Formats: sequence, C-alpha cells, structure tokens
Amino acid sequence: MAAIRKKGDRPSPAISTASLPDIVFMLLFFFMVTTSMKEVDLRVRTVLPEATEVKKLEDKANVSYIYVGTPHKKYWGKYGKEARMQINDQFAELQDIAPYIEGERKQRDPSQIPKMTTALKVDSEAKMGIVTDIKQELRKVNALKLNYTTRKKYE
Repeated sequence: MAAIRKKGDRPSPAISTASLPDIVFMLLFFFMVTTSMKEVDLRVRTVLPEATEVKKLEDKANVSYIYVGTPHKKYWGKYGKEARMQINDQFAELQDIAPYIEGERKQRDPSQIPKMTTALKVDSEAKMGIVTDIKQELRKVNALKLNYTTRKKYE
C-alpha cells in the first residue's frame, strides 16, 4: 500500500494571466457591436401623452421622426417658450418638412418608400395648431402614413 502524504508544504502555482488581454478585447468588441448610439439630441421637451390602446411599430427602420415641444431652457432666449418643431438635431420650420421627407425617401430603397411612416412625438402640452400645420405639410409631399407616439397608460 502506498503512503499518502500531505502536500501542504508546497506553495500553490501562480494563476496564468496570458489569456486576460484576449478576454478583455473580446468583451470590448462585444459591447461595441451591441451598443446603439444616441440618434438625436433632443432640444425640445416632449412629455408624451398617455393612451390606452397602444400598438408597437414593427419596422422602425422605415420611420422618420418629427419632435414637437417647448424648447429646453437654454434655447428660450433664441426660440422662445412656445412649442417648436425639431427635425433630426435642429429646430425646423414648416417649409423644412418637404425637403426632410424627400431626403429620407432618397436614402431608402424604392421598394421601402411605400412602407415609410412619419412618427410625431408631440409634447402633451403642445397646441394642436402646430400638429395640424405639420400634417398639412406632410399631405403636400404625400407622406400619408402617420404615427402619434404615446406612452401606455397603466391603470
């Protein structure tokens, strides 16, 4: 029979850190691929109204957003406190809607143009007059698929 000896005298071997850089770069690459960047810098305040019947948009790639709300405080001196329209990262006027929609159409594949939707993210305190004016401009460029973005009302 063999004798069993205790190995308490020997120090444990050091942990190899040779693969550590590979793991760090793999995690870095994963987060770079999966993270989405902020698309628009909002310059208007939009507290969306609540709705009970809410339906999710299925194809968000074909959605163009128009934001309507009161400018943030740092823009009050230049743009005032009344509701304004924002397209992409800048304030816009009604005459800017047609070039914006045409530009969005040029970026898309011709088969995707009929599926394009214009989403209005309108502050719940904004007057309906500006929304009506936006809708009139959208009709002029035949952008008839319209979506009002809301929050789901929880009871």
